[in-house]
Amino acid sequence: MATRWWHGRRKGSSRRRSASADAAASAGGSADGDACSGLALSGPALSAAVVPPVATTDLDAGHEAGEVYAAIDLGTNNCRMLIARPEAEGTFRVIDSFSRITRLGEGLSSSGELSQAAQERTIDALYRCAEKMERRGVTASRKVATEACRRASNGREFLERVYRETGMRLECISAHEEARLALAGCASLLSRQQPYALVFDIGGGSTELLWVKLTDSPFPCVEGFTTLPLGVMTVAEDCGGGDLSLRTYRTVVDHVQTLLQPFELRHHISDHIGQQAGAVQAQMLGTSGTVTTLAGLHLGLSRYDRSLVDGISMGFDDITLLSRGLAAMSHRQRAESPCIGPQRADLVLAGCAILEAICTLWPMGQLTVADRGLREGMLMDLIGLPSARQALTQNPSRAHRDHRDHVSNRKAVV
Repeated sequence: MATRWWHGRRKGSSRRRSASADAAASAGGSADGDACSGLALSGPALSAAVVPPVATTDLDAGHEAGEVYAAIDLGTNNCRMLIARPEAEGTFRVIDSFSRITRLGEGLSSSGELSQAAQERTIDALYRCAEKMERRGVTASRKVATEACRRASNGREFLERVYRETGMRLECISAHEEARLALAGCASLLSRQQPYALVFDIGGGSTELLWVKLTDSPFPCVEGFTTLPLGVMTVAEDCGGGDLSLRTYRTVVDHVQTLLQPFELRHHISDHIGQQAGAVQAQMLGTSGTVTTLAGLHLGLSRYDRSLVDGISMGFDDITLLSRGLAAMSHRQRAESPCIGPQRADLVLAGCAILEAICTLWPMGQLTVADRGLREGMLMDLIGLPSARQALTQNPSRAHRDHRDHVSNRKAVV
């Protein structure tokens, strides 16, 4: 019998959906879906994916007929979910999805707390996830919260409230685990032509980076990991809003580069991309709303299409031109762009500044874009596909030193 993961019904559940959902829908897309239902992840899409399954109670279900898995990623800016069925030969097919901008971390950088309004928006979105999971007959799931709940003084209280009102138990995962799952979900996009890769995820409240080595093993070996307490929401709020002046934009770029210097000094990443290295020995892979937005703009899409964006490469010159173009736009112009929309118009420049810092410090010339990551990594763990846990424990001493280096940098940008 299917495991009952959800119980109760949230008071007021039949009420009209939130204003934020309506705004997202009016921007040209569904507030409650990310247009990937029916997506089959198989073959090359998963062949290089990394790590043994996580051993927790919620992950113990076997692959019986009718098994349905769900993965929820509650971030600082978004609440996103995938529901999938396992298929033959270690693949899975996404049968439903959900995505809504909730801005859980709104005001967090100044107050240190999750506001009541942000909590309400987020719980409303999580209840919609619960409804979808119930309707789809989900038998096993993993539901995680990231930087906003890690940082907020009332993060634990919020997660308890989520359980009381939705029946969902969310786990607040570490930045290390967040990076592991993101790598597990997107590592199949790494090319074997270069032996090293810099993988990053620019989130709403933090940015994670992994320096990995590709060997004959199917598991990329993680040489180093770091996380910065800077994401698109925290940067935008610390800088007074989304319309960054040129001076503020440069200040953000310079500050992010300063925070990344210890990671460079420890791993000498530049040695693999400079003239002394001969041919470039490293590649760059990004998974975040920032890079997928830029990719959509690069392709000139009239409506964002994941199937066209996931896996494409962009030259650094194109990224710079796109970023400069966005900086020259008004907030209204960015909001009217079909690949940005009104709810991201004040965040995209902050993401561009973080991305420019990464690209300037490590000028590899090309960026591969991943519209996959944390949720796909969780599904792979749930289903028991190879994932990245083995890779992330191959160099624990280095990972520990990298983590120690970043702790002292948990401060505002300006």
